[in-house]
Formats: sequence, structure tokens, C-alpha cells
Amino acid sequence: MPRPHFERHLVARIGWLRAAVLGANDGIVSTASLIVGVAAASAGRGEILVAGVAGLVAGAMSMAAGEYVSVSSQSDTEQADLARERKELATDPEFELAELAAIYANRGVAPDLARQVAQQLMAKDALGAHARDELGISEIATARPVQAALTSAATFATGAALPLIVVLLSPLSVLIWTTAIASLVFLAVLGAISARTGGADVTRAVVRVTFWGALAMAITAGIGALFGAVV
Repeated sequence: MPRPHFERHLVARIGWLRAAVLGANDGIVSTASLIVGVAAASAGRGEILVAGVAGLVAGAMSMAAGEYVSVSSQSDTEQADLARERKELATDPEFELAELAAIYANRGVAPDLARQVAQQLMAKDALGAHARDELGISEIATARPVQAALTSAATFATGAALPLIVVLLSPLSVLIWTTAIASLVFLAVLGAISARTGGADVTRAVVRVTFWGALAMAITAGIGALFGAVV
């Protein structure tokens, strides 16, 4: 009897990694951009901190709500497809067997063997076999709304807290530059960590995340300076 072989694949991390990276990245970029924009309008440290904390709280709640609603919609669609498949298996199992066998045959399995495979898989878990091979729903990719919402909120708050710490420690005269530079460093580190965790190219991830972060901060700094001059 062959020994079971277990492997840990990086694709299993996609669900929580996507939410974590998105949350932390948004936390750093949005809060740093807000701080730089407010500071460029010649605001004091107190106003900058109030704006940053408000951005942290609002952003974390927004990320949690957005992720929950978005992933819940995905989950609802998956459940509707599974319910329809469950009904079809109950009312017309022979058609479902032929359908599954055809899927395997189209992938290169000999027709007779494809039917045998379909019969054996359906005998063990008919719905699971159709969910995986017909609908493309697997345990790895299954939508988890609560997990996505909590992960996004927590990582957003963590990312947003980093520029706020810089505001507390930096002299007001160079606050814009220290916040911008430190935030770009934070983004680069985040990009490197997420790329390594997901098995992707580190350099490409770092360049991508720092470019968009720098662009966001530059635009908000320009708008802040413009409004500060007008006021």
C-alpha cells in the first residue's frame, strides 16, 4: 500500500495572504498619504495626528465591511451553485456521471477509464467531485467572509499605525519627508515579505508597491499644498 505523501503548496496561502497584503498596503498608503497631504497644508502635529487616527479607524472599518460584503457575495454564489448541483445529482445521477466522465476525458483520460474514475469519485463524494472538477470550487479557494474581514481590518490598522508612529517621533519641520521615506521603506518591506511568502519575484513586488505608494503620496501632497496656499 503506497504511503501518503503530504506537501504544503503556496497556493493554499492565497486567501489570507491576499487580504493581509491588501489591508496592510492600504493602511500604509492611505494613512501616509493623508498625513502628507494634511502636513503639506501647514497643519500642526495635533491636526495631523487626529486626521491620521481618524483615517486608521475609518479605513479599518471600511476594509472589514468591504471584504465581508465582497467575499460574502462570492460565498453566496458558491452555495447557490452547490445547491443546484446537489439537486441535479439527486434527480439525474446518470447524466451527472456522464458529465463528470466527459470532463476527465476532455483532459486526456481514456473514455472508459474516465467513466470508471467518475464512478469511483462519485461513490465516495459525488458533490465534492462535481464541486471541484465541474464548478472549480475547492477547499483552498472557498470563500471565508469573516476571516477575510478580520484579516483586512487587523492588517490595515497595523499598516496605518506605522506612519502615525513616524509622526510622533519626527520633528515637525521634516515630517513630510520622514513620513514619506519611512512609508516607502515600510511598503518595500511589505512587498518583499508578501512576495517571499507567496513564492513570487521579490524585486518586482517591491518596485510595484513602492511606485504606487510614492505616486499616491505625491498627489496628496500636491493637493494639500494647493489647498494650504489657497487658505
